[in-house]
Amino acid sequence: MKEITDLQGTFTLNNGVKMPYFGLGVYLSKDGQEVIDAIKWAVESGYRHIDTASVYKNEDGVGEGVKQCGVPREDLFVVSKVWNTDQGYETTLKAFEASLERLDMEYLDLYLVHWPVAGKYKDTWKALEKLYAEGRIRAIGVSNFLQHHLEDLLTEASVVPMVNQMEFHPFLVQQDLIDFCNKNTIQYEAWSPMMQGKIFGMEEFQQLAGKYNKSIAQIVLRWDLQKGVVTIPKSSKKERIIANADIFDFELSETDVALLDAMHRGQRFGPDPDNFDF
Repeated sequence: MKEITDLQGTFTLNNGVKMPYFGLGVYLSKDGQEVIDAIKWAVESGYRHIDTASVYKNEDGVGEGVKQCGVPREDLFVVSKVWNTDQGYETTLKAFEASLERLDMEYLDLYLVHWPVAGKYKDTWKALEKLYAEGRIRAIGVSNFLQHHLEDLLTEASVVPMVNQMEFHPFLVQQDLIDFCNKNTIQYEAWSPMMQGKIFGMEEFQQLAGKYNKSIAQIVLRWDLQKGVVTIPKSSKKERIIANADIFDFELSETDVALLDAMHRGQRFGPDPDNFDF
């Protein structure tokens, strides 16, 4: 098991870059003051990892939040993603420049291919490899890539993706995919860890919350980390941002980790990467 220490702890990517294993997701956070405040509250609480995407339409606010947060840019880990309609070699290069301009930054810590758009993701990856080679991005990766997508990408890739960001929660563990990523030194990362809120009404989680004297959200987020999975819970509420990170004073037993693993049923609450309407 990877070592879990505190809110600013990191996992080391396959190129040596240290990625904070806990961060703030800003999906659905409104551009402007809402996302600015969320970032400021998160950084004040100790967060150092901010995850956005061009399709979230809040990169301007993220950039402003980073400026106002009181921590130097180089001490933060900022992530964005290229959207599906921008995929392809030249269009990805342009999309990256547009994201940097909105963020008002000189570089990104991590840039991801948001979804595996058939017929385009290999050219998109070549664009990311170029930007990485130029030092414009510290690490590059993918999102929503299943094993067959990764295997296909690796047939031509010069750089192995550093990260694969996937829907991940007790109903969608996909241990075979985690194992494949681990074998290929691709860091697994979770989105939608709360199953779009479905976990909060489930008796199993209520029992675990009582056992550890923690919230259901804290139980699931701690499970993510103990699985060696980076996690970026989203919230724009100060109290929840602070509470989500209060997971470093307890540890789930191996039995309880296995209990959550065993809940896997292959159920998605987001789109299926193989059947997503792009």
